[in-house]
Amino acid sequence: MKEGTKVTPWEVSANLNYDKLIQEFGISPMKELPPIFNKELEYRRKIIFAHRDIQRILEAIKNKKKFIMMTGLMPTGKCHLGHLMIVKQMIFFQKLGAKVAITVADLEAYNARGQSLEESRKIAEDYILNYIAMGLDFKKCEIYFQSERSKDAKKSNAYYRLQNLLAKHVTFNEFKAVYGEITPGKMLSSLLQASDMLHLQLPEFEGNCPTIVPVGIDQDPHLRLARDISQRIKNPNFIQLSSVYTLFLPGLNGGKMSASDPTSYIAPTDTPEEVKKKINKYAFSGGQATLEEHRRLGGNPDIDVCFQYLKFMFEEDDKKLAQIEKDYRKGKLLTGELKAYTIDKINTFLAEHQKKRKKAESVVNQFLLKD
Repeated sequence: MKEGTKVTPWEVSANLNYDKLIQEFGISPMKELPPIFNKELEYRRKIIFAHRDIQRILEAIKNKKKFIMMTGLMPTGKCHLGHLMIVKQMIFFQKLGAKVAITVADLEAYNARGQSLEESRKIAEDYILNYIAMGLDFKKCEIYFQSERSKDAKKSNAYYRLQNLLAKHVTFNEFKAVYGEITPGKMLSSLLQASDMLHLQLPEFEGNCPTIVPVGIDQDPHLRLARDISQRIKNPNFIQLSSVYTLFLPGLNGGKMSASDPTSYIAPTDTPEEVKKKINKYAFSGGQATLEEHRRLGGNPDIDVCFQYLKFMFEEDDKKLAQIEKDYRKGKLLTGELKAYTIDKINTFLAEHQKKRKKAESVVNQFLLKD
């Protein structure tokens, strides 16, 4: 990693070089996949850009064998559009046969960020409302809190026992190599994250079956550590974890979207007026300084936040997106016109999403109960 660049579960530099990260983290570029993946925007446009051992999951899908998608949410800020991209993956893999498990990382939030368990639960409820509104099938999904895995003693004991068993198979120097600066709280959090990713393979849960973890590149340190430890422990015996990696949806200012900075994101609860104001005031533009220069030199959609939002989420039509890109590069499409189109697309999506979110308010608590 070049000096000054940070990629950890707690801090990420802006303007990441993903090609270098692929090499340095030892992940594989996403290549040809079964045709059904091309129906999914995030795969078709290489927004999900890399993987580890996805072939194991593809074989389970092909042979209609049981497999798990394991993911989580960090309840330390407002749910935003970037989080909904992971929900789309959950729904996609559910349709391919996966059981989805979601951990609410309330203990990590407590250890790494000092947030109370009560506040984490309150924030998690807001996330789950959005998951329901997105269409996640909760008949094929389990949600739990790290602080309270299950009311079933055998399951709960197995989960926390695994965290301690894993501790024997990792050294302090490994923690430091993976995470850089490390504290006892972060060490405990990383071991619990490893237990999150692996425990569903225990006999008390789903048993020995493939597990895929969708992550941003910032969460890869947790995954690398879990993969390394899992192959050292002989009892229980784990199938190696698979993973897929998603590009970061840029924040409105062009940097990393931050749940702690309302001016950097669009929230699923934003009103049409708020969306319009945020896009017009904060969205980083790839256009030129003046109308004349833009007409003459054209814009740069590669750095334009509105174009990236269309590419990542809001323009399903590939031909339409290509035409927008072409017109913007030639200066035929103006920045104001691109912003107006993006505002309309986002607000159309949010109007329907918020209706579904309102309906979800009456049922959200049943999805947060432990078995």
